[in-house]
Amino acid sequence: MKSLGLRVVVPIVLLALLIGLALGGLGAWKWQANSYDKQLAKQGEYFQRERNEASVAVLDWQRDEQTKRRALEDRLATADLRLSVLLAAPTKSGSSGVREASGSSSLVHGGTRAELDPAHAQRILGITGDGDQGLIALSACQAYVREVTR
Repeated sequence: MKSLGLRVVVPIVLLALLIGLALGGLGAWKWQANSYDKQLAKQGEYFQRERNEASVAVLDWQRDEQTKRRALEDRLATADLRLSVLLAAPTKSGSSGVREASGSSSLVHGGTRAELDPAHAQRILGITGDGDQGLIALSACQAYVREVTR
């Protein structure tokens, strides 16, 4: 009878041992997967925070540049500052050429200059503004294409 008892007990013990190992192994896999998920979540949060900070920096820079541009446009519109062009050849005395102002706020250097008509200056500003907007749109399109092709 002893041998019959061992024949029944041994498979039950082995079965219990196999079940225990299987459940223990699953627990280890589950723990490892959970740990990996946490690491990925942390990395994703860091990446998102970094992208947000970069976006805020770009928006701040763009706002500052727009403020500078508006100030320049106002100065041009009020004739505080005029657009001028450098003449290719010096003009004879009595011409309509304007010499450079000798103030510290002057933006031009050397040579005789001629002022542009304010209406033409505004057209030039409009054209450059359209060009700036086009470059901004192009940059956004390029960023979109880079993101989509990743």
